[in-house]
Amino acid sequence: MPKLKPEDLEKISSKMRKMRVLREDAAKARVIVHMGTCGIAAGARNVMNALLTELEEKDIKDVIVTTSGCAGLCSREPMATVELMEASPVKYVDLNEKKIKRILSEHVLGGKIVIEYALGFGSEQLP
Repeated sequence: MPKLKPEDLEKISSKMRKMRVLREDAAKARVIVHMGTCGIAAGARNVMNALLTELEEKDIKDVIVTTSGCAGLCSREPMATVELMEASPVKYVDLNEKKIKRILSEHVLGGKIVIEYALGFGSEQLP
């Protein structure tokens, strides 16, 4: 791993400040990226980075992004859970950068579950 330069630290600091602002403000949705070791090994960091980049590029400030550990389905990682106000959480599986951008656009911003990537919602299994 290459050594960090001062400008690298500033980029990291800026990104963390933006994440903190997202967490502290009132939000209409929360996206939880599962970042256990199995998720990270399967590509969860790429999914998280794509999500954060998309939020930043589109200047979306009312979505909370957070992480959690393993959700217990290592073979279906990378995974993310979407929680909208007054709706059951939806767990998405087998994600990549393209899929998380579609989930952000259609589900988080549009309110429509992306069925083909969803494992289940609430405590129920999707058909």
